[in-house]
Amino acid sequence: MAKKTDLKRQVADAITACEAKKAEDVSVLELDKAAGGFTDYFVICSGSNPRQIQAISDEVEQRLSKAGLRPTHVEGYKQADWVLLDYVDFVVHVFSQKARNFYNLERLWKSAKQLTPAELQRPARRRTRAGSTTTPTRVRRPRSRARKA
Repeated sequence: MAKKTDLKRQVADAITACEAKKAEDVSVLELDKAAGGFTDYFVICSGSNPRQIQAISDEVEQRLSKAGLRPTHVEGYKQADWVLLDYVDFVVHVFSQKARNFYNLERLWKSAKQLTPAELQRPARRRTRAGSTTTPTRVRRPRSRARKA
């Protein structure tokens, strides 16, 4: 369970990095291993020009390296049309709009569950003793009922 929580946090950090550099149209695909998925998640976003695409890629690498993560493979950085950062359990794709429309990974991997960044960044659900799940809530202290005279 800890590995899955760590993985979601790492993917959320990658998303935050993309958003920090004003990446457009950020989406997340949760791939199904049974359907041939070789990784757990794709983070997909677009940049408006080569310099922004490289800046997004740099920010992802810098943020994740602070957490001790380095990509096992980087592809397309110099051309900056489609940069791929492979972190084994997830892959970050930073596209130009033209390349994103052409390759259309969301359509190609249509069996994958499409998530919004907010869904991935939601607090994890906890298991209760009965086996159902609950979302962590903030505990409120009861207010004092004594009135001032």
